[in-house]
Amino acid sequence: MSNIWIICRKELKSYFSSPIAYGLMAFFALISGYFFYMATAIFVTRGLESQMMGRGMPMDVNEWVIRPVLMNVSVIGLFMIPMITMRLFAEEKRSGTIELLVTSPVRDIEIILGKWLAALMMYGCILLTSMVNLGLLFAYGKPDWKPMLVAYLGLLLQGGCLLAIGTFLSTTTKNQIVAGVGTFAICLLLWVLDWVSAFETSATSKVISYMSVVTHFEPFSKGVLDSKDVIFYVSVIFLGLFLTARSMESLRWRS
Repeated sequence: MSNIWIICRKELKSYFSSPIAYGLMAFFALISGYFFYMATAIFVTRGLESQMMGRGMPMDVNEWVIRPVLMNVSVIGLFMIPMITMRLFAEEKRSGTIELLVTSPVRDIEIILGKWLAALMMYGCILLTSMVNLGLLFAYGKPDWKPMLVAYLGLLLQGGCLLAIGTFLSTTTKNQIVAGVGTFAICLLLWVLDWVSAFETSATSKVISYMSVVTHFEPFSKGVLDSKDVIFYVSVIFLGLFLTARSMESLRWRS
């Protein structure tokens, strides 16, 4: 466990010792802030229209602001995650330090978990910037915080499974751009698999739709914690890390 934490701390420090972390956080804060502003503006406009028509204020801030913002935040993750994972192993291979890493007394699983946890913590730090915006709602309103926490748990689980896939792809090449593009392609594919359910109702289309990360995040965005969605994300995380371990094993044999 100590080796995992040492590797995790080293990787996390490398993010913040370069402009990568600050650039990603600034970009994410800018885009998520825009989404928050637009959702809040629509909510206020609709509320004023309802009051002017004598309907009161029946709208739910969680449904009109928090859920749309977090759904859009999950989309931004498609662009953030490849940038986080592309350097994990590709940079080690490019600089030639991968041989030292795989021949060290540290086990492969410790290296993999350390790097993946560092990437997940980096992603968590990025998500924190969006919580600043949503925190303003508590200063001027009374949103329900429990569904919001469930939604953020869903974002972390969704990010964790995509980060695991990106970690695997990073072990397959020494070119960070190739690793990043490959990760983005897989993330995008897992995102749009849900579209097949819009025009197909067969059993095959349902299976394909079930593999989409969007399908399993929607209940989280509504504040619903379903075990089947948690199991799906955990299973993809396990698969991604398992494939990474097999790729690392081949690197160790070649070294």
